[in-house]
This record gives sequence, structure tokens and C-alpha cells, in this order.
Amino acid sequence: MAMARATSGPAYPERFYAAASYVGFDGSDSSAKQVSSKFSNDTALLLYALYQQATVGPCNTPKPSAWRPVEQSKWKSWQGLGSMPSIEAMRLFVKILEEDDPTWYSRASKDIPDPVVDVQINTTKDEPVVENGNSFSETKTISAENGGLAETQDKDVVSENPNTVSVYNQWTAPQTSGQRPKARYEHGAAVIQDKMYIYGGNHNGRYLGDLHVLDLKSWTWSRVETKVATESEENSPTLRSPCAGHSLIPWDNKLLSIGGHTKNPSESMQVKVFDTHTYTWSMLKTYGKPPVSRGGQSVTVVGKTLVIFGGQDAKRSLLNDLHVLDLETMTWDEIDALGVSPSPRSDHAAAVHAERYLLIFGGGSHATCFDDLHVLDLQTMEWSRPAQQGEVPTPRSGHAGVTIGENWFIVGGGDNKSGASESVVLNMSTLTWSVVASVQGRVPIASEGLSLVVSSYNGEDVLVAFGGYNGRYNNEINLLKPSHKSTLQTKTLEAPLPVSLSAVNNATTTRDIESEVEVSQEGRVREIVMDNVNPGSKVGGTNEHIVATLKSEKEELETSLNKEKMQTLQLKQELADGESRNSDLYKELQSVRGQLAAEQSRCFKLEVDVAELRQKLQTLETLQKELELLQRQKAASEQAAMNAKRQSSGGVWGWLAGSPQERDDSP
Repeated sequence: MAMARATSGPAYPERFYAAASYVGFDGSDSSAKQVSSKFSNDTALLLYALYQQATVGPCNTPKPSAWRPVEQSKWKSWQGLGSMPSIEAMRLFVKILEEDDPTWYSRASKDIPDPVVDVQINTTKDEPVVENGNSFSETKTISAENGGLAETQDKDVVSENPNTVSVYNQWTAPQTSGQRPKARYEHGAAVIQDKMYIYGGNHNGRYLGDLHVLDLKSWTWSRVETKVATESEENSPTLRSPCAGHSLIPWDNKLLSIGGHTKNPSESMQVKVFDTHTYTWSMLKTYGKPPVSRGGQSVTVVGKTLVIFGGQDAKRSLLNDLHVLDLETMTWDEIDALGVSPSPRSDHAAAVHAERYLLIFGGGSHATCFDDLHVLDLQTMEWSRPAQQGEVPTPRSGHAGVTIGENWFIVGGGDNKSGASESVVLNMSTLTWSVVASVQGRVPIASEGLSLVVSSYNGEDVLVAFGGYNGRYNNEINLLKPSHKSTLQTKTLEAPLPVSLSAVNNATTTRDIESEVEVSQEGRVREIVMDNVNPGSKVGGTNEHIVATLKSEKEELETSLNKEKMQTLQLKQELADGESRNSDLYKELQSVRGQLAAEQSRCFKLEVDVAELRQKLQTLETLQKELELLQRQKAASEQAAMNAKRQSSGGVWGWLAGSPQERDDSP
């Protein structure tokens, strides 16, 4: 192992100030004009906003008048960053500059010596890789000046298919067809039936909402035209909202998109469902109290539940809370675990071992990256921080991880200076780290926010990495066939697994031992040690005594085993009875819900009938008043008619009697 000297750029905030000076921000009013002449309008506005956010803080100045459209556009861009932390604004400023001008630092720092970092270079002799009894020489990769892979030397491995992965522990870039997705990072990736789905992500500070699929047999890209399910049309804006920092989980031939940062975040975490058969998005209806909206969290499948840890909420506050979503009842539950939990973080990696232990590695805060390992016992709900063995990885965040058996592979990530060049693996039984592969230069594998899935190729497991950001946004596919196999450790665990997770070998050098491992009901692993009796030895009495003792112990163990079996059968019967009762209760609950819905429907109809009767009653009262008025008018008319009749009758009789009424002839 030799030591070499390698250079890297300065850390933050020095790197930000160097980038700001290179762009042209010097604090004067004319600096914005200099920036606008170098970049497009959108990029210049975003750089201005990030510079103000990093140096001044959140925008709290009054909005300029409409007569100043340029100042108003700058104000809107700055205001749109909200309460983004200063260090995050610095990092995004540098990322956008490196996307637009990847060689800016080499041209801006010709007169500034870079800090020197000690790097270990493996100078050991290349050894052939043995595969299925055949020997192949290790593939050698020559790095080009720009950090890309310029040439691959492979003299002994002959492959007709360019996508054949013939060597172990070597990253290779397969040839793909079709239109590749837009370069991105912080996206989601999942595999269903030999197809890798890529959804969402971040490019140049903008969230993406497209969905692409890569056929892992033909290596062909295609874009999926999605639609919103009919029953979820009311949630169409949320379902179509672009996002980044979410988790994409395969579940029953569907994809679950959990959480993520969006332009208009909701108050609580949303779970979107994509049906790979109908190509439709829908919103998963859940019960209980969901976690607050967040991105950069870890989501781990444990049996039929999802375990969510950490992340960053919409206000950019880091979290370390723990939540569980039951995929059978669709119910959220918040867990208050014992012990010392990991510090608040996002962009970490999580995995589950033996369906019992949740492992959390790395991640970052606003200015710090971690290399710590935490373990949560999902039975006792207690956190612990065990000692790590082997070559512990460097601090990193934005890395990706997958498990194959008891091996947990970690790829990519980085700190505030550079990307992580080493792909590592953790044996989750012994908590021992080892390096799988290393890359040199600015290659996609040494990126933050990349995705990693595991697929099968010619009957062997293959790691598939996509995307990421390492100064430029990537959309390349890289493959690695690991030589680490999941083997059963022939070691003894004397302590309970949740405490140590380490194996202890009790074999001695003075006698041969044959170990038979049995797992007890309490979850402990015990070892039955048997002496290997040599039939050629002539220690008759001693051997007979040993044989008799072993037979006696064997009978006792068989008796204990039978008792354990009986208890197991009894527990299974009780479990079956409990499940039956649970099923009956669930049916009864559904029946009660149906009755309640019917009663609610009847109540609604009664309320409608009551409203109609009230309206009719009011109409009846009005008609009654009108009837009384008509009756009074009729009575008055009849009375007037009778009076007129009486007067008319008296005048006629007087005329007949010869006494006509006197006329009034007076003028």
C-alpha cells in the first residue's frame, strides 16, 4: 500500500466564495448585470437568489413596484427560496455553476494551491478472479483526463455481448438503447419484473415528475405516459406534482412513492401509488396520524410494514423521528424507541437484517456528514450503537444501499468536498466493512443522490446504479457483479443478537469439534459441542462412559425439543384462533360500518323530508292567512250588498204608495 498526494477543492464556505467571485458577485449593484451577461435569465436569477440567501439570509425586503420589472423578478426568485439554510444555498450555488461550467475551479484557482490530502493507492499485483472454476484476469480501467472512463483493457475475458458482466467487483457501463431520462439526482428507483423504474428527481434546482423504465433484459429505455385514476381526480394536482428526495418502494406489482420535497408541500406525508398495469397514479388512503411532510428520509420494508426514519421537513428542519405504516391496515403509528437515537439527519441509508434489526448508516446535517452506524431492535424498540469492524467508510450523505443476503452494499455519496470513490459492503452479522470497488476521477459512481437497485443477470446478482450529482448531473447506468456471497456463518453467538450482532468462535485447537446450531425460542443461538470419538482408540471404559453420557444428554434434548414443539404447536393454534377472532371482528366491524353508512343515509333522507315539510308548513301558513283575508273581504262584500238591497227596496214601495221622494230643485 503506497501513499500519494491528491488535490481537492476547498471546503465550504471558502468554495462558495470562490465560486461567487468567479461568477462576478462582488457585492456591488453592477454585479447582477455581470452575471446576467454570462448565464441565461433563469440561471442568473437563481444564482442571484442563492447568493442573497447565502450571504444575507431569507428575503425580508418589500416587494419592488411593477415599474421595476427586473428588480421584481430578482425579488420573486429570492423570495421563493423561503427559509433555506445558508450552507444549503452555498452548496446549490456551486452545483449550478459546476453544471453550467464544470471547469470553473481549475480556471479560477490557477494561482491558489489546492489543499493536499493523503490518499492510499493500492499497488498490489492484479490477481485473477475465479468464476465457476474458471480463471479470468481482472479488468483494468484507464482514467481519462476529464475523469471519465477512457479505455478498458480486458485481454483474457472475451465477450460477444457488450452488456455481459464477466468480472467481479468492477463497475462497467452497459450500452443502452432508447432515449435516456434527463440527468438528475435525488430520484427514486425500484425494480419490478426485470424492469427498473425511475421517477422524479432534481435537476438544476428544479423538481421533476416524469417516469421512465429500463428493461433489464434488452437494456432499452422508454418513457411511461401516466394518468390519474378516476377515483383520484380530486387529488390530481398532488399526484402530478414533481418531487425529489422521495422513496420509491415496489409493493404487489405497484410502486409506492413516499414523501419527497415538492414546490407546494402538504402538511403530512403523502403516499402515491402507481399501477404498472394501468399506468395510473392514485393516492393511498391511510388511517392514523401520518408523519409531517418531508424528504431525504429512509423507508425500509420489514415484512408487511414500512419503517420511516429521519429526513428533512418542508421548513428544512432535520428530523430523527420513527414511524411505521402497516400495509395491511394502512395505519400509521409513531414509535417512541428506547436508548439514544441517531442525531437528526437526512440522505442516509437504512437496511433491515433478519427481519428484526434496522441499521442506519451515514447521512448529513446542513453542514456535517456522518459515518456512524446505529441499530434498532424492532422487537424491543431499543437503539444501540455497536462498534464497527474492518475498513469503516468515510463520512458521507446522499449514498445509496441495497442488501443481498446478509451483505449491505453502500455506493456513492459524498461530503462537502468531493464524492465517495469507494463502494463498500457491510456484513450485517459481524458488522465488518470491506471495500468492493474503487473509482477514480469525477465518475457517476462517485456521486450524491444516485439510485441503486439489485437485479439478476445470468442467475447472479448485479448492482445497478443510475444518475447522481458530482459537479454535473448524470443519467448513466453502471453495473457491478459483487463476489460477496451470502454464506451461513459457522460461528457462535453467546450473547443475544440485538446486543452485539457479532459471532464468537468457540472451537479449540486441542480437539475436533462438530457443531450443531439450534435456535431457541428466546432468539438466542446455542451450540452443542460433541467430541469426535476415534474408533481406533483403545480407551474403552472412558468411551463407553462418554457414549452413555451423550445418549443421556441426547434423550434430554429430545425431550426438551418435543416440549418446544408442543409449545410451538400450541402457540400456532392460539395464533390461528387469534387470527380467526381478528377476522370475525373485522367482518363485524365492516358490518357495523355498513349499518352506520345505511343509518347515515336514512338520517340524511329524513333531514331532507323534514326540510320539505317545513317548507310546506310555511306555505300552508301563508295560504291560511290569504284565506282569512279573502273571507273578510267576502263578508264585507256581502254586507255591502245587503245594505244596498235594503235601500233599493224602500224606494220602490214609497213610489207605489204615491209618495215619491221630493226633489231638491234648489240651485
